[in-house]
Amino acid sequence: MTDDVPTRDDLLMTPIRMLDVSDKVTIGQLMEGFANTSFQARRLSQCLSIYERMLDHEGEFSILMGLSGAMVAAGLRKIVSDLIRSGYVDVVVTTGAIVYQDFYQARGYRHYRGDPNSDDVLLHSYMIDRIYDTYVDEDKFRETDVFIGRIMEEIGGGRYSTREFLSILGSRCINDPDSILGAAHSRGVPVYCPAIADSSIGIGLATAYKRARDEGKPSSDVFLLDTIRDNYEIAQIVHMSSGTGAVYLGGGVPKNYINDAVVMADMLYGEQDGHEYAFQITMDRAEWGGLSGSTLGEAQSWGKILAEATHTMAHVELSVALPLIAGAVMERREGKPRKGRRYTWDGDSLLSI
Repeated sequence: MTDDVPTRDDLLMTPIRMLDVSDKVTIGQLMEGFANTSFQARRLSQCLSIYERMLDHEGEFSILMGLSGAMVAAGLRKIVSDLIRSGYVDVVVTTGAIVYQDFYQARGYRHYRGDPNSDDVLLHSYMIDRIYDTYVDEDKFRETDVFIGRIMEEIGGGRYSTREFLSILGSRCINDPDSILGAAHSRGVPVYCPAIADSSIGIGLATAYKRARDEGKPSSDVFLLDTIRDNYEIAQIVHMSSGTGAVYLGGGVPKNYINDAVVMADMLYGEQDGHEYAFQITMDRAEWGGLSGSTLGEAQSWGKILAEATHTMAHVELSVALPLIAGAVMERREGKPRKGRRYTWDGDSLLSI
C-alpha cells in the first residue's frame, strides 16, 4: 500500500469508549466523554474543541456568532449573554426575532410554557401567540413594537446601520443582566441584523415611518436603517482581524451573512482569507440544497471558509446542544478570561480593533 492509504491496523486503532455516568459528572466531563463515543455526541465534542481553539487565539482574532431560531423562547437568552460578557463572542449576527424578543423580555415581559396541541383559534381570540410549546402575549408584543418606534422618533432622523440601532436598544437593556443586547452594548460587541425588516422590530419602525409620512416630514427627519452600511462595517471587521472563527447557532440569514462577510472583505479590500475555524449546530440537512443545512465544506468551494480550516457540524436541536457547549466552555475556562475585541468607530469607519 502507498503511504497515504491507511492500513487495516490503522483503521482499527482507536476503540469507542463506553460513556460512564454512574458517578456524578460535570458538563465538561460529559462533553469530554462524548469525544470517545459516536454520532452526534462526538460531533458536539468536536464543536467544543473547535470553539476552545478559537478562544485560545491571542491578538486581533475575531469570533463571529450567528443566532437564529426561537432561542429566547427556548430559554437560551442568558447563555448567549453570558458568552458575550465573558469575551467569548466578538461579533453577533442575528435574526430580528431574537433581538426583538430579548428587548421584549428586558422590558419585564415573559414567554410562558404552553402546549403544542393548543386550540390556536382560541389562542388568537385571547391575543396569545404560540411558538410550538411556548406562549407570548400579543398585547405586550404590539406595545413593544410601538415603543421601539417611539424611541427612534425621539432620536430623530438619519441613516443608521443595524449595529448603531441595536446598540441604542441595548442601552435600554443594560440593567437586565440576562439581556443579549444589554451585554453587547456594555462590551462594545457589534450586533448586526441584516434581515431586520422581517421581524417585529421592522413592524415597530414601520409604525414610526408611517407617522412621519402622515405628518409630512422630510426624509432627512425620518429614522432609516441602512443594511448596505452593515456590509461596509462588517467587511472592515473581517479585513482588520488577524483571523476569524465562525459559530453558527442554527442557519438562515445569519449563517449566510457571516460567510458573505468574507466575500465582502475580499471584494472591498482584496486577498481576504476565509474563516479559519467554524462549527454549526443545526437540524437542517444538506440534501435539500438550502444554505441552512449546507455543509461547511461546501462553503470552502466559495472561499468563505479557509481550505485548511478546522470545521464540523452537529445535527442536534439547539436548546439541547448550546447549554452543553456553553456550560463546558464556562467550566473548562474558569479563571481564563478572554479580553475580546474592543472596536473603535468613527461613524461607519472602523478605526481599530
